Amino acid sequence: MATEHDRLVHKLDEFELRQFLSGENDRANAFVTIHSGAGGTESCDWADMLLRMYQRWIERSGFKSQTVDIQQGEEVGIKSVTLLVTGEYGYGHLQTERGVHRLVRISPFDANKRRHTSFASVDVVPEIADSAPIEINPVDLEIGTFRSGGKGGQNVNKVETAVRILHKPSGIVVALPGRAEPGRNRELAMKMLKAKLYQLEEDKKRAEIERQYGEKGEIAWGNQIRSYVFQPYQMVKDHRTGAETSNVQAVMDGDIDMFIQAKLRGEKNTKGEDKEL
Repeated sequence: MATEHDRLVHKLDEFELRQFLSGENDRANAFVTIHSGAGGTESCDWADMLLRMYQRWIERSGFKSQTVDIQQGEEVGIKSVTLLVTGEYGYGHLQTERGVHRLVRISPFDANKRRHTSFASVDVVPEIADSAPIEINPVDLEIGTFRSGGKGGQNVNKVETAVRILHKPSGIVVALPGRAEPGRNRELAMKMLKAKLYQLEEDKKRAEIERQYGEKGEIAWGNQIRSYVFQPYQMVKDHRTGAETSNVQAVMDGDIDMFIQAKLRGEKNTKGEDKEL
């Protein structure tokens, strides 16, 4: 009976969460982009740690991902990375992760063992269907190709397969390295551009609603949604919902469902932000 009870509770939880995933694009695939913040080596390492965390969550949640673009850090880690996450409700779940993530730890790169604070931003946009009402005037686009950098064989850097698209009215730039055929790269770049334009319009609508209701926006550089404290104590806390855990290792291994679910359920942080965080 206990086993059957647990199974039923799990099914009910899943059903409840699906009721919150009713947005226009919640069932869509998602483009997830991680950017390291200011701080050089430390921030690049933090961005790489977040990438690993999301890849672990994607794997354990039954989704699939492919790396669309990645820029390695000068010494360690990554400056930025974009993943295409495929699977039903991929965007619905991952859109809760948009915002700035802050790390507090004793830096392994500091000989004096001082505590450092690092930032990385996570942006998530849905993969927009070709039939979506997103109109792009070809006149507004500046499309170019360039040689894809990186290590490789004798033909590397000899063929201009990387694609760069500038949407002049918005200033949005999408650049993809030559990891695929040129035609496929251009198609994928256009999908990302459509997704970013869609999200831009959604954010404008949201900002207007927040202005009318006096709410403070959450998605902004320098306004962290979550803090990950490794030293002097261990704590991961979501400042929007109040969800927290001291099991930092589990979180970094991809166990972030508690944060995603708390945000989907609309939970609010009623205790205020801990100054230590």
